[in-house]
Amino acid sequence: MLYFVSTPIGNLDDISFRAVNVLRSVDIIACEDTRHSKILLDHYDIKVKTIAYHKFNEQNSADGIIALLKEGKNIAVISDAGMPVISDPGNILAKKLIEEDIKFTVVPGANAGLTALILSGFDATKFAFFGFLSEKNKELKNQLKNIKEFNGTKILYSSKYNLNKDLNSLYSALGEVKVAVVSELTKMHESVKFAVLPHQLETPKGEFVIVVENTKQVQETQSDDLILKELKELIESTNKNEAIKQIKDKYNLTKSYVYNLFEKNK
Repeated sequence: MLYFVSTPIGNLDDISFRAVNVLRSVDIIACEDTRHSKILLDHYDIKVKTIAYHKFNEQNSADGIIALLKEGKNIAVISDAGMPVISDPGNILAKKLIEEDIKFTVVPGANAGLTALILSGFDATKFAFFGFLSEKNKELKNQLKNIKEFNGTKILYSSKYNLNKDLNSLYSALGEVKVAVVSELTKMHESVKFAVLPHQLETPKGEFVIVVENTKQVQETQSDDLILKELKELIESTNKNEAIKQIKDKYNLTKSYVYNLFEKNK
């Protein structure tokens, strides 16, 4: 069996009993960085053979891992922090496992993007994860187009080297939007900084999650407020049914939408 195992994103206590048990029981642990993972493994007294599995050797290592599985080995795959595959190595391996009809499973746990989304307080009913912005202009242009077109909260990752550049790129595509820049997740100095783009952070350190507020939803909410105000004014001069009909026709809305808007806010 192969296990994709989520590891802590900061606080070493954020690991499940199942994850520890799996890491102790497998024959091999494939790590994004064996030196980095040693800190976690030593903390939980896990003495299992480790091998490197990172983005620079992902293709060849995936084949090697599959060969070990076929020999009967049990293997766990971990990244430096959080969930493997999500902006970390593992996707190629997962696809190959499916292609070869080899069973694997996931031991879930900490995730930086979802943790930051909750800390931002932004709408969490509809959101998308866009990972890291590309360093290549053509890919970046396509990414920003997709980000702009998505009607929901946006979640991105960034590093201290690219944070301000990424914020500028988002501003160029989205204009003056509200963002939450989250860092040091689950650690003592966990930080959530709110700003309206354009914005720069002085001497940023560490890894960051950028959460972008859904401006379309904010605009729709503002529009509803204006419609409701106009509807109530019309009701005072005519009647409810006639006011609903006039608002429906004026803004090209359904009768039920206007009626429900009024009922929820009367």
